[in-house]
Amino acid sequence: MKKRILSSILVILAALSLFGCNGGGAKGGSGDKTWIIATDTSFKPFEYTDDSGKFVGIDMDILAAVAEDQGFKYEVQVLGWDASIAACQAGQADGMIAGASITEERKESGWIFSDGYYDANQCMAVEASSDIKGFADLDGQSVAVKTGTMSASYAESLSGDYGFTVTYFEDSPTMYQAVVGGQVAACFDDTPIMASNIKDNGLALKLVDGTGNTPAAYGFAIFNPDNQKLVDMFNEGLAHIKSNGKYDEIINKYLGE
Repeated sequence: MKKRILSSILVILAALSLFGCNGGGAKGGSGDKTWIIATDTSFKPFEYTDDSGKFVGIDMDILAAVAEDQGFKYEVQVLGWDASIAACQAGQADGMIAGASITEERKESGWIFSDGYYDANQCMAVEASSDIKGFADLDGQSVAVKTGTMSASYAESLSGDYGFTVTYFEDSPTMYQAVVGGQVAACFDDTPIMASNIKDNGLALKLVDGTGNTPAAYGFAIFNPDNQKLVDMFNEGLAHIKSNGKYDEIINKYLGE
C-alpha cells in the first residue's frame, strides 16, 4: 500500500513539474501572461490600417518579431497617441509602441524606454503649391502639430522666434488635411511619416528643405517599473533580430533599401 501511495505521489509531482516547464514559454517568455501593448491609430509607416483592413507597420512587425524571438504573448490595443499614454499610466496597458522619441524630458516624467529601434527627426511640410520656403515665412501664420509629440515640441520651440501660432490635432491625417485645405499654413511631423504619406497617399504636401532638427531614436516604452521584464525582453529580441537580418527586412519592406 505504501509503495502504491509513494508511486502516486511521484506521478503527481512529475505531472506538476511538466506543467510548470511548459507554462514558462521560450527564451524568457512570461508563461500564460499576455502583455497589453498600446499604439497609435495612424502613424504610417509605423502603424496604420492597410487597404485590406489589417493593422500593419514597422512597429507592428518589429513587435511581432521580438515577441516571437522572446516567446511572449501580447495583444495590441489601437487607442491613439494620448490614449495610449493614459492607458499605460493607468495600468490598463503594459507598454506602448507608437514611434515615441526617446528624450530626457520624457524619462524625467516617468517614461521608461527600451533601446532605440529607429532614428528619426522632425521637419515642416506645406501645401504643394505654397511659396513658403522656411520658418521666416511663417510670421503671423498658424501651423499644425500632433498633441504631445516631439514635432509639437519642435514647433513650440520655434514659434516665438518666427511669430507663428501652434494649432493642435489628435492625429496626423487630420493635421495633413488641415494644411491641404488651407486651415493652417504648415505642419510639423516626423520626417519619415510625412514622406511616406506624401508618396503613398498622394497628399498635396511637400517637405521644406532645411527645416529638420537633430534625429532622435524611437523606443518601446513602459510607465510602470514592475514591467521592466517587458523592456528587457524587447531589448534582447531587438538585438537578435538586428543581428539575424530580420530587422533590416522589416525596414526595407516599408521604406525600401
